[in-house]
Amino acid sequence: MWKNYIMVGSLEEAVTALADGGPHTRIIAGGTDLILEIKRDRRPGIDTIIDISKIPGLDTITEDENSVIHIGPLVTHHHIVASPLIREKAFALLKASWSVGSPQLRNRGTVVGNLVTASPANDTIGPLTALGAKLLLRSKHAERVVPLDKFYTGVRQTVMQPDEVVTDIFFDGPGPECQSYFARTILRKAVAISVINISILLKMENEVVQSARITLGAAAPTIVHADSAETHLVGKPLTDQVIEEAAALTLESTCPISDLRGSSDYRDYMIRLLAKRALTSLRDGVDKNEVPVDPVMLMGTGFHVSPPIEPWNGTEIHTWINGHEYHFSSGFDKTLLSLIREEAGLVGTKQGCGEGECGSCTVYLDGRAVNSCLVPAGRAHGAQIVTVEGLSGEDALHPVQEAFVEYGAIQCGYCTPGFVMSAAKLLEERENPTQDEIRLGISGNLCRCTGYYKIIEAIENASKNYRPNQKA
Repeated sequence: MWKNYIMVGSLEEAVTALADGGPHTRIIAGGTDLILEIKRDRRPGIDTIIDISKIPGLDTITEDENSVIHIGPLVTHHHIVASPLIREKAFALLKASWSVGSPQLRNRGTVVGNLVTASPANDTIGPLTALGAKLLLRSKHAERVVPLDKFYTGVRQTVMQPDEVVTDIFFDGPGPECQSYFARTILRKAVAISVINISILLKMENEVVQSARITLGAAAPTIVHADSAETHLVGKPLTDQVIEEAAALTLESTCPISDLRGSSDYRDYMIRLLAKRALTSLRDGVDKNEVPVDPVMLMGTGFHVSPPIEPWNGTEIHTWINGHEYHFSSGFDKTLLSLIREEAGLVGTKQGCGEGECGSCTVYLDGRAVNSCLVPAGRAHGAQIVTVEGLSGEDALHPVQEAFVEYGAIQCGYCTPGFVMSAAKLLEERENPTQDEIRLGISGNLCRCTGYYKIIEAIENASKNYRPNQKA
């Protein structure tokens, strides 16, 4: 993994450490992309990571006096999903953020990180490009603004310099005459990368298109603009014929790639179909309830504030796990999962895929369910962590644990700790969750024995016995 871990308390510290560290140093916030890239050796040579995730004030979404919307560098996908401002003015971005990964990943993964990773399949790049977003890049000595559509030079390649960090995403807030929409195709219902995605922003007046922005993701090495389709739409009402013609022109804007997720022929077919669906939705009125107003996020009752603690000094990780205080003088080069299992000796949290896809390693970090395999161990400093061992009391199991036993939701048992953690956090948010909400709550957890029916039944019945004072 990495050799050096640094936790900073300000952006000034971050850019200074980045400049001093040189090309083998990287900024980490959520870590859901970077740690996976390090594990897969896609970012070879990184020996130092600088964690900015505890800098105050960087997780806000605001609109200034000029109606410019600003998204801070620590804004997660769930921050976007929960934002009334984004729901009202940039629904395509909200829907794309809701599409990313799982609840555990959306609780940690940041929008800036999604952009900087620079995969053309990353879902938030398309809508932000359609919105005309710009990035504020900061180094130790200077700042500069780069339009997002000029930011990418290829797959996983950007114009960022090694000593720069993104400190703001901003775009002009669309007015009430503008509507946006995001659609994609995937190979499974959750924790899936787009095979193709499309983002559309239309400005309408008297049912006539005044301006149009159409972007395609996962179709080429970088995001593609459907320029001819945009031009074709201007000055026309969205009739069936106009939509068909625009969909055909959208397809002509690119020569789709073939990869493991889909062939170029499949992408050819889906680009035209998605363009038609998206334009029809915009014409008929976007149903913003496609993303629930009160979504399941596995954040429980909110952020759990840890006791005051000394700043990071690089010599120990001082943390609380299941209410017990720990001081670790080793493990700085590990993930939180390895710290919990190997340094704390709490082996209930399981190592599954190691890539944030199976949910076996789910724990609560400051009150939020996360994949501990994608969190640097140092992030535990000053944090409150709950593992499956911390759910039950001295005299009784958690109602979810009892229900898993009673209703036969345990098969091989390997995935069970992760499911239990997700379910227990869900019950903090929903007193009586529906089956759809239960499915959303466990969408980041995989059961290789395919025992989902019993798991859902157990969670549904556990909710009948759950009381607020049983929170972890």
